[in-house]
Amino acid sequence: MQSNVISRPQTLKASHTILLATAFIIGNIILPQLFHLMPDGGKIWLPIYLFTLVGSYRYGWKVGLLTALFSPLINSFLFGMPLVSGLPAIMIKSGLLAMAASFIASKRNVSILSLLAVILSYQVVGTGFEWIIKGDFFVAIQDFRIGIPGMFLQLFGGYMLIKSLGKINHAK
Repeated sequence: MQSNVISRPQTLKASHTILLATAFIIGNIILPQLFHLMPDGGKIWLPIYLFTLVGSYRYGWKVGLLTALFSPLINSFLFGMPLVSGLPAIMIKSGLLAMAASFIASKRNVSILSLLAVILSYQVVGTGFEWIIKGDFFVAIQDFRIGIPGMFLQLFGGYMLIKSLGKINHAK
C-alpha cells in the first residue's frame, strides 16, 4: 500500500540538522535506559538503533550519522552501556543503519517493506563486521539470536514514528 505522506529526507540547514540530531540522540539516550531496567533489555530490544532509523529515514544521512555516532558514545560515557569494547561494532552498525535508511528513503516512501530492507541490510552487513571485530561468529549473530524483538520494534515502531513525523511536517 502506497502512502500519501512523502517520507523522503529533507534538505536541512546546518542548525536544523544539529537540532534534529540532538533530539534523536536524546531519544537514543532515554529509550535504552528504560530498556536496561529489564535483564538483557538492551540486547533483546536493540533500543539504541530506533531513533537513528527514524532520523535517517525522515531527515537524511547527516541527521542519521550524527545520531548514529554520538548516541552510543554518549551512552557509554554517561552510563557505561554499551561497554567500550562493544562500541566499534555498535557504531559500525549504527552508521550502516543511517546510510541504508537515508539511501532507501531517497528512493522509496516509507513502508514496512522498505524498513525491513533497511533493517536486514544493516544487520547482515553489520554482523559481518562484528564477526571480524570480535572473531566469534556466535557473538556476532547475537542480534539474530536474541534481538528479533528489537528488530520488530524498529520495523513497526520506526514505521509509526516516521509516518507521524511525515504528517506533522506535512501539516505545516
